[in-house]
This record gives sequence, C-alpha cells and structure tokens, in this order.
Amino acid sequence: MLNFIWTMLAGYLTGRIFLKVKIPGGMMIGSIAGAALLNIATNMAYMPYAGRLAAQIIAGAFIGVGLEKCDLKRLKTIYKPAITLIAGMLVLNIVSGFMIYYFSHLDLMTSLMSAIPGGISDIPIISEEMGADSSKVALLQFVRLVFGLGVFPSMIAKISKMKYFENSINKDVYKRTSSSFYNLNCMLLTLAVAAVFGIIGKLSGIPSASLVFSMISVIVLKLSTNKACMPRSMRKFAQLLAGCYIGSSFTLSDAAEMRFLIVPSIILLVGYFTACFVIGNILNKKYRLPLDEAMLAATPAGASDMALISAEIGIESSDVIVLQIIRMITAVSLFPQIMRAIAMIAS
Repeated sequence: MLNFIWTMLAGYLTGRIFLKVKIPGGMMIGSIAGAALLNIATNMAYMPYAGRLAAQIIAGAFIGVGLEKCDLKRLKTIYKPAITLIAGMLVLNIVSGFMIYYFSHLDLMTSLMSAIPGGISDIPIISEEMGADSSKVALLQFVRLVFGLGVFPSMIAKISKMKYFENSINKDVYKRTSSSFYNLNCMLLTLAVAAVFGIIGKLSGIPSASLVFSMISVIVLKLSTNKACMPRSMRKFAQLLAGCYIGSSFTLSDAAEMRFLIVPSIILLVGYFTACFVIGNILNKKYRLPLDEAMLAATPAGASDMALISAEIGIESSDVIVLQIIRMITAVSLFPQIMRAIAMIAS
C-alpha cells in the first residue's frame, strides 16, 4: 500500500510540473516519468491492475460525454468526409506501423499501436492489453501530440493562404451546440454506468473492451437522458492512473532503449504530415470543405484541442470538431482490434 502511495505521489508531482510548463499531455507523460524514475531509483513503484481498469473506465466515460446530439444530426451531412477521413487514417496507421517495424527495433504490435491516431490517455493503456510495449507507445503518441498541437496548425494556416491553395469555397458555417455542464449526481451516475459496463467489458475477455464498453454506455446515457457529465479533473485523474501504471514497470534497460525511438518518430511525423496534406486535399476537392478546415480535421490531435486551435487560426465552422470526435471514437474502439488482427495474421 505504501509503495502505491509513493508511486501516485511521484506521478502526480511530476505531472503537475509538466502541466505547469505547458507540455501537451503533461499529466500523462509526467506521471509516466515520475513513476519510472521512482522505479529505476528504488524499485518501489507499484500500481495494481485495478488502477489500469479505472483509468480505462474513466477515459471511456470522458470520450462518451464529448458526443452531442447535434453531432449525430450533423453526421448526416458530413458522413462521406468522415468515412474518407477514417479510411485514410486507417491506411496511414497500417503503412506507418509496418514502416516503423521494418526500420526499427520495435515489434509489430508496438509499431502498429504507436501509429494509431487516438488519444494519449487511451492508446497507451489499451496497448498494454494488446501485448505492446506501452511505454514506447506512450512516448511516440506524445511526439504525435506535440507536433499535432504545436506545428501542424500553423503549417496549415500558411499552406491554406498560399495562392495555389487559396480557398474559393463559400461554405455555410456550422456552429456546434455543447451541453457541457457539471452536476455531482450526474457525474456519479455517469461513473456508475461506465464502471458497470467497463467491468462487463473486462469480463468479456475482449482486449480494450473495458474502455469501449464504458464509452458506448455513456454515449447512450448522454443521448437518451442528457444526464452524463464528467469534469476535466477526472480526465487528469485517469491520465495519472494510466501514467503511473505504465511508468511503474519501466526499468533502466527500457530507458536505454529510448534511443531506438528516433527513427520511429521521424517515420510517424512524415506519415502524419503526408496524410494531413493528402486527406485534406481529398476532402477539399471531393467534398468541398475549405482546405484549412479539411487539413485540420486530418491533424493528429484531440477534439477539445482542435476547438481552441481552429478559432485561433480563423476557422469558424465546428465540422472540424465533429470529424475529430468521430476519428477519436473510431480510433479507440476499432483500430486496436484491427491492428491486433493484422499482427496475428502477420506473425
């Protein structure tokens, strides 16, 4: 019990420092670093399996509360761009995964999971169940997030303003209505529903089912009663649990192997840049989405982050957010199962 407390404390303090200096995914990456340093220095880091299960349930619930009824209505209009986006991301995932596998020391499952365009809170903890090296997956997902938030948006803004790519599309601006609120009773109800279905998912024996079942159950609760809510602090708590779980198994030999992640990082970034440009242009030419909006939808970052970034670079439509939410739900629920099947067939 004492080792668990020390692990949580080390993860929390390091996570807070990372958040203070505004590192993307700071609590997740910081808690991994804190627990890993504790384990390397003292071999005392400990996180029970229940911590991983709780992290999956909370992460699934948080994704679920992000979906709105208006998103489903809007999906009738943008389902074709959504299908194109998901198909493009799936191709990117498979191609990048195999390239990482062939040009690095990572195993196939770790390579494929590292290239999933999901969330930094979700994919590393799912990868643990899939038999991948979750610490390496987390670091490569961190690289994706940093460039997705820090580099891609400004690059997109500059490209879309070039004369060759200049938008000539006048498009009706879609404004998304958010029902975000906080109520203690609704939060407890949300957590209870997510926990019940998350445990059912665990008992099913299907990898990543805990997160997926909790996510689907909360989506149903949100759309049927509008009583689902989850404060941002719970997301940070899930990141802390997941980060401490991953970091607690980190050893000195794992640290020595981090140098092998340079090539996978380059492959990942080149792949995402290419996909952002190609998929964005397809959405622009075929479905007449403005180029900046189309490329931002194909950027590997989170829906909540895109909501802030899109406003900063002058995009008023909420289609970017809706497409990012659809990408996130699909990437978390379907992509890991597809990657697992591919790895099994390839082996």
